[in-house]
Amino acid sequence: MLEVKDLTLHYGASQILHGVSLVARPGAVTAVMGTNGVGKTSLLRAIAGRHPYSGGSITLDGQALGHLSAVQAARAGIAYVPQGREIFPLLSVTENLQTGFACLPRGERRVPERIYELFPVLKQMGERRGGDLSGGQQQQLAIARALIMRPRVLLLDEPTEGIQPNIIKQIGKVIELLREEGEIAVVLVEQYFDFAHDLADQFCVLNRGEVVLSRAAGSVTREEILERVSL
Repeated sequence: MLEVKDLTLHYGASQILHGVSLVARPGAVTAVMGTNGVGKTSLLRAIAGRHPYSGGSITLDGQALGHLSAVQAARAGIAYVPQGREIFPLLSVTENLQTGFACLPRGERRVPERIYELFPVLKQMGERRGGDLSGGQQQQLAIARALIMRPRVLLLDEPTEGIQPNIIKQIGKVIELLREEGEIAVVLVEQYFDFAHDLADQFCVLNRGEVVLSRAAGSVTREEILERVSL
């Protein structure tokens, strides 16, 4: 279980997060929602070790992680799929996938067949350069690369942004499968309301860097969430 407690974060003199807390459990999707600029991406960047947080704590299975670097966070089992995907455009699809080996023991550095079962297009395009893929295919590649790390926590930042509807549907099915398998805690930042609402087991709505709603899916209505998201 990932637990974020009273997290604060600054960019220079500007405070972006004000005591944010959330919990993400294995086999569940925690949806972080809110309008642009409320701190959603900053929260994921702090968890992933991409930006230092100012105060609060992050623990994984009860163990305090401290102020980790991105490398240390990845080795702890936190995989981050950033907004914009950040695949390597000049490397082939297969080579992009192999960059996920960095956190694995040498004897386990292979692309599991399961990755190609989840994302068949990646096997078909293995030799194609990452930069030649469509936006949707690049998003599948970025998620697949993260899963190769065998993460305990998967952070997804706007996975549907600029993606065609059929691939959005496929990505949704992959997230559902991960939830059913019960091994990974998924934290989903998403502005496509229906996509997030249909997948989430827990909602965390941010406004101006503060949590304004934190509820289990079964205890809050769609209208209540929409009201908080549109503040």
